[in-house]
Parts: sequence; C-alpha cells; structure tokens
Amino acid sequence: MNKQELEYAIAELKMDYVSHQGDIEKLEMTGHAGKVEKAELRLEKMERQLAELNQKLADL
Repeated sequence: MNKQELEYAIAELKMDYVSHQGDIEKLEMTGHAGKVEKAELRLEKMERQLAELNQKLADL
C-alpha cells in the first residue's frame, strides 16, 4: 500500500470504529449485555488493525 491508500484505510477504519462505539452504547442502553461483549471484541480487533496500519504509515 502506498501512503494515500494507508491514509484512506485508516480514515475508513476510524469511521467504522466510531460507528461501532455508538452501536455499543445503544446495546448497553437497551440491555443487550451479551451482544456488547461481542461488539467490544470487534473494537479491540479494529484497534489492532489501526495500530498495524499506523505502523506501516510510519515506516514509509
């Protein structure tokens, strides 16, 4: 990936991350605790992906 592609992937992943955070808040408010745990695991995966992409960008 070149710099522009990495920056785009990072921006897209950040938008997805924020969206998932909102979804988690809605699940918590409606009492769906079981689904919250799964959603939090997805957030953790996204955080790892962001870290990897940011590292690749820094290495350029």
